[in-house]
Amino acid sequence: MSVRNTAYRGNMLWIAAMIHRVSGVLLALFLPFHFLVLGLALEGEAALDGFLIWTENPLVKFAEMGLVFLLTIHLLGGLRVLVIENLPWREDHKTLATLTTSIAAVVAFVFLTRVL
Repeated sequence: MSVRNTAYRGNMLWIAAMIHRVSGVLLALFLPFHFLVLGLALEGEAALDGFLIWTENPLVKFAEMGLVFLLTIHLLGGLRVLVIENLPWREDHKTLATLTTSIAAVVAFVFLTRVL
């Protein structure tokens, strides 16, 4: 039986890669719900209006903040991957990974404050 080396799992860059993957999966899980809402628009004005009234719920607004966070973190994580794959390695990549998460949190917070 071989022993697997998992020491890299605590590394900031590994964590950034996992966040990028998880955000992608969560966004993919959101898509069917999004398509369902678009289908309501095709059913008629009353069906869509009923849904839009439901979206005024504060819990829905908080979930929208989470969605904006996921979109931002996934976008910035994708840019991080492009940098890693196409530019020479720099030691401050860990700092950039942390900065990516911080920017995503700020964007999501700004979105939430503008929505509420």
